Amino acid sequence: MVSPGFLIAALVRILLVVLFPFSALDKIFDWKAALKQANSSFLPGGPALLVLAVVVELVAPFCIIFAWHDRLAALILAAFCAITALLYHEFWKYGDFWARENSKGRADFWDFLKNFGLVGGLLLITFGAPMASLGSIASHPLASSPAYASATTAPTEPTTRPAGGS
Repeated sequence: MVSPGFLIAALVRILLVVLFPFSALDKIFDWKAALKQANSSFLPGGPALLVLAVVVELVAPFCIIFAWHDRLAALILAAFCAITALLYHEFWKYGDFWARENSKGRADFWDFLKNFGLVGGLLLITFGAPMASLGSIASHPLASSPAYASATTAPTEPTTRPAGGS
């Protein structure tokens, strides 16, 4: 029987990466629009960049879901999200950020932040934040997960002795 923790971890991974294969399919089926966007940055080689994006968006999510080289796949996908946010969601270039209707700057701002939200989730997979059990969450709902709790706890003893001390 599969444990609830395994099912939750699988669901979390699926939810984190579900949009990428659909994004790859969108690029394939609307190649002309995707190529126009790829060519809109200062980087040369739009078609090669687009093929690379499709491969990353198709392969990395499956590696993450099936836990096959998942840390490397998550790191690559995190870099992909950060780079695409910086290259293709340049909200700071538009003067219409505070406009009430149809603001290109505001739309890019939210897409920029969503990309970096994905970067954060993918880096959690990369650096291996441990999953807490359902029981520990239920019994301590306000506690931090162990990886973060230990980072904020001050040491009880000094790690070095003062100079000249015994």
